[in-house]
Amino acid sequence: MSITIFTDRISITTKTGLDIVNITFRLTDSLKQSKIINGSLNATVIGSTSSVTTIEFEPGVVNDLKKAITRFAPPDIEYDHEKAWYDGNGHSHVQAALLGPSIALPVRDGRLTLGTWQQAVIINHDNRARERVVDITIIGTA
Repeated sequence: MSITIFTDRISITTKTGLDIVNITFRLTDSLKQSKIINGSLNATVIGSTSSVTTIEFEPGVVNDLKKAITRFAPPDIEYDHEKAWYDGNGHSHVQAALLGPSIALPVRDGRLTLGTWQQAVIINHDNRARERVVDITIIGTA
């Protein structure tokens, strides 16, 4: 049995602020292209003001997550980053760092191993709309 490594990149358009976008179907498409049956899918969003995680992607949970993120690093307080760059997105960097840029998901029998209500999402924390790139690496047996 040999190990296969498959890489892909997807581009996601995000809106300003805490925009949460479901990328589960895009990851599933990459997995199908890879033909990997058992292994691991790693997804990393490129950039310091975006993050990736899993949630139940329904309006209530999405709003709850936005509120929680805002409580952790509110946009209306002083950040040292803004003293240097004057770009108003110090909170964006802190929020993204707290959640992290990547996730690893198990692949079993050619499918992502996710809970019934669990979806993979990227989050734009920036104070402007962004085109986000997600780098995908799938390693396993085909």
